[in-house]
Amino acid sequence: QVQLVESGGGLVQAGGSLRLSCGSSASIFSFHRMGWYRQRPGKERELVAAVTNGGVTNYADSVKGRFTISRDNAKNTVYLQMNSLKPEDTAVYYCHAENYVVAGDYWGQGTQVTVSS
Repeated sequence: QVQLVESGGGLVQAGGSLRLSCGSSASIFSFHRMGWYRQRPGKERELVAAVTNGGVTNYADSVKGRFTISRDNAKNTVYLQMNSLKPEDTAVYYCHAENYVVAGDYWGQGTQVTVSS
């Protein structure tokens, strides 16, 4: 059973930075794509950023230029560096991983990010 564990959330002032980490119990080489999603209060869960095992990234328009997703294969960890944070970035952030071969779809438990104005 694959486990994803997020860390790094917290309370930060607008304009500040946070780095989220997602550690995997399985080798992240096994995942074709990993990403970060968020669920803001009263909203549906949405994709923030994703990276394929080939290193291709994509971002939500709302975070382009401010957030960066990266992966450390040796540490089986994916990161989300969040800069210039805004109050509207306040959400629970979830790590996600996909393995297309075995139809594996995995989620972390989420980490709260709160940005104060």
